[in-house]
Amino acid sequence: MAVDQMVSKPHERLAAHLSAEMDAVNTLIRERMASKHAPRIPEVTAHLVEAGGKRLRPMLTLAAADICGYGGPYHVHLAATVEFIHTATLLHDDVVDESAQRRGRPTANLLWDNKSSVLVGDYLFSRAFQLMTDTGNLRVLRILSDASATIAEGEVLQLTAAQDLRTDEGIYLQVVRGKTAALFSAATEVGGVIAGAPEPQVQALYDYGDALGIAFQIVDDLLDYAGDTSATGKNLGDDFRERKLTLPVIKAVAKADAEERAFWQRTIEKGDQREGDLEHAMALLDKHGTIEATRDDALMWAGKAKAALEQLPAHDVRDMLRDLADYVVARIS
Repeated sequence: MAVDQMVSKPHERLAAHLSAEMDAVNTLIRERMASKHAPRIPEVTAHLVEAGGKRLRPMLTLAAADICGYGGPYHVHLAATVEFIHTATLLHDDVVDESAQRRGRPTANLLWDNKSSVLVGDYLFSRAFQLMTDTGNLRVLRILSDASATIAEGEVLQLTAAQDLRTDEGIYLQVVRGKTAALFSAATEVGGVIAGAPEPQVQALYDYGDALGIAFQIVDDLLDYAGDTSATGKNLGDDFRERKLTLPVIKAVAKADAEERAFWQRTIEKGDQREGDLEHAMALLDKHGTIEATRDDALMWAGKAKAALEQLPAHDVRDMLRDLADYVVARIS
């Protein structure tokens, strides 16, 4: 099978395998995003929830529970919880980033206003915690509440780290674990916990989600400098224009001479960007081989995700998750 055929399907195969459970998740989401007293809540939420997307995070919860032999029903509640947390963070992120578009559509803060986006995001967080309690499982509550705190912490850390040239790869990894990997790892871990899986399997599910989330974010950051705009829907250099210090630039700054460092200080720290600066930035990334080095990091984390799966019982879904790790990095391979 050709690589492009193989890598285009893992999440679709997973969605097909879990279609009945995902239908139940979507029904529960629609029920719980309703509000008798504030009609703007379902309006804003539906705009984002119905916009599409792969629903990857809730599928990871269902997949983990399936591998561990769980028969239900609380994996559906947990998958909906994960999606609510994710949607809440998107609403808040679009306000913080002053974004105008998400998934090819105008953002909620553009269609309504920042106040509505923030408050509806708060509502969804509250709904997520209500859903968690339905399981009656204290460990599940701990995992998902810890993840919510880690996500918020990662976003705040990013505010200070994103335009500070002292940000190194360790801080970058901490931000990525917060803003992306924390929810991936919580999604997979709670699937194993609700299934009553043995501790080594629960740990393996956590490790898979953590590594997959890190690979996912590294690839996203790499595509900003090395992606196909027709495939990604993103403009090359958006992160540079928004002065976001992501891994390719962090690696270039670490190797910069005095003149190059002055360039990064002007463009990233001070925000003084001029015509031709993006092209010069790309040339510096090429000079120091940071695109290749970042690609290698993404492939390494995808490899860690696949290695974690070896601790889980043989299962068709385990094979799909292995292919998913390859799919996440295939865009840059």
